[in-house]
Amino acid sequence: MDLETLTQFLGWSAFINYAFLCLWFVLYAYAKEWMYDLHSNWFELSKERFELYHYAGMGIYKLLIVFFAFVPYCILVFML
Repeated sequence: MDLETLTQFLGWSAFINYAFLCLWFVLYAYAKEWMYDLHSNWFELSKERFELYHYAGMGIYKLLIVFFAFVPYCILVFML
């Protein structure tokens, strides 16, 4: 795989993952009760713990996108 292909792959990967993160946020912001009802059928969660898990999950996911897709993409763009 050459550097141009890797750059395109990382760019699309960052874009798709950020789109998924935005979808997760929109669902969480506008359908929180539905999501809580769905998850509380599977796990015993309080509302506070549910909100904590989703907020922490979005934060960790965003950091992983930045470190493993966006930063390498920026480095390759500036390097080429």
